[in-house]
Amino acid sequence: MYIKRILLAIVAIGLVVGAAFVYMVYGVFFTPNTAFNDKEAFVYIKTDASFPDVKESLALLLLDSDDFESAAQRKGYAENIRAGKYRIAKGMNNNEIINTLRAQNIPVTVAFNNQETLADLAGRISVQIEADSTSLLEAFRDSQFLSEQNIDAENCIALYIPNSYEFFWNTDAKDFRARMLKEYDRFWNDTRKQKARGLNLSPYEVVTLASIVHKETAKVDERPRVAGVYLNRLRTGMLLQADPTVIYGIKKETGNFDTIIKRVLYRDLELDSPYNTYRNPGLPPGPIAMPDITAIDAVLNPEKHDYYYFVANVENFGYHMFAKNLAQHNRNKQQYVQWLNAQKIKR
Repeated sequence: MYIKRILLAIVAIGLVVGAAFVYMVYGVFFTPNTAFNDKEAFVYIKTDASFPDVKESLALLLLDSDDFESAAQRKGYAENIRAGKYRIAKGMNNNEIINTLRAQNIPVTVAFNNQETLADLAGRISVQIEADSTSLLEAFRDSQFLSEQNIDAENCIALYIPNSYEFFWNTDAKDFRARMLKEYDRFWNDTRKQKARGLNLSPYEVVTLASIVHKETAKVDERPRVAGVYLNRLRTGMLLQADPTVIYGIKKETGNFDTIIKRVLYRDLELDSPYNTYRNPGLPPGPIAMPDITAIDAVLNPEKHDYYYFVANVENFGYHMFAKNLAQHNRNKQQYVQWLNAQKIKR
């Protein structure tokens, strides 16, 4: 009888301990453990992050970081960290959070447009993915890569077609560059290449001319007409005489791309720069900015006309007045100069 009581006591203690253990496990794994009020929160885990790094990233999102650590250790996550961007939903328990961090890296939308230099592009991308601007710029300028693509430093910005793309947040610089090369090849399909050949231009030259068109007018519907003007000049051997190329030359000469120049002066036209299309025939050595797709397609699909000149239209801001001869252009230009003077725009 005595032994029976002892056995029953042992069983009872075991049941209590077991219940306590089950309760503890349930609490650690299946009790909601989020501390934020929004519907969701996002955590970014860097490449080569340690578990303490992950825990720190989650600290403000969790009610109990110690319970999360206990669950992570039991599930083996602490030794198998995966970089990326992860969505944590309100009310998730530790088991759900760990499963999310293991396998639900979500993509981010990376967008860029109108960057004037590779440094600008690197800076724009670095705030959207894990790669920093230094590593991106090094990848963009890598001489071996440029040699493999048969492109020089003046034209390499043409490899990056402005648009919106999906990436994983933890993409590194070389992977970003590789993806952009694929997008470049996809963009320059047979149709676009054929149109470029019809203009006697290479894809890189098309992008260079498109960068000038892009800078000349922000009006998408006017870009094919502006492109037609420059193509007319190229065909007849005229100088392009594009003010944006002079402005770019000044910025490149000074190294200050933050310079704002609203008015090109006669002395600027004497600038000794390969980008000065008032002195040098043909296209400049490379793009003066990153043109958007509408500008590239405007060059590939130009308006056919007999215009050779254009100047800003002061009666319809944003657009231009076009002329077929120099006499007509000078009359149009006089209106623009008078407006500049009235606005006291000297530079």
